[in-house]
Amino acid sequence: SSSLSLLPGTAIGATGGGVNKENAAAVTPVTAQPSLLTPEPWNLLVTQTPAKEKAKEGETVVLNCHLNSPQHPSLTNLMVKWYKEDEKGQMDLLEKNVTILPNKSRIFTSGDLSQGDVSLIILNVTTNDHGIYFCEVTLPDGKVVTGDGTKLRIRRALGLFGIEESIGTIIGVVAAGIGGIVVLIVVLAPQLRKCILCMRPESRQ
Repeated sequence: SSSLSLLPGTAIGATGGGVNKENAAAVTPVTAQPSLLTPEPWNLLVTQTPAKEKAKEGETVVLNCHLNSPQHPSLTNLMVKWYKEDEKGQMDLLEKNVTILPNKSRIFTSGDLSQGDVSLIILNVTTNDHGIYFCEVTLPDGKVVTGDGTKLRIRRALGLFGIEESIGTIIGVVAAGIGGIVVLIVVLAPQLRKCILCMRPESRQ
């Protein structure tokens, strides 16, 4: 009876070992393949549109950024960053898909990262929001891809009627107008005197 109980045990051990060897053989090339192909498939295209955007104070602005990687339809494991460049330098707005500004409710991403949409929304824009905005993506292998940027210009809304020109321009136009009138008066004054003198003798006759 002891020999009978050993036979099934040895048979099970042999078949179990065989299965494990097959699995190991099958798994090895599968795990090796992605590591060889990883640098090539992450051909990520970061597209920012439009290249230039204008807005008026108080408006909402959407800066579009779309990611496209044919080899990787799912993009959920990417790290997205937005930053702005202006005369003061570079300022980070969003890191690792999360807004890092103190006022988080005004600037945030919209869209679905898994679909490649990481557009930025800015609510209630001010003149301080002007600058060039860049969408930057870090791939799982550490490679960084940055978009071409979108230049944002903010127009001021002045006065009750929403006059969009700057105060300096208005003053310049008014000053030029007043200057023109002064020149006209100076030029025409002698001519007017002559005409008045000419008319006096005629009226006497």
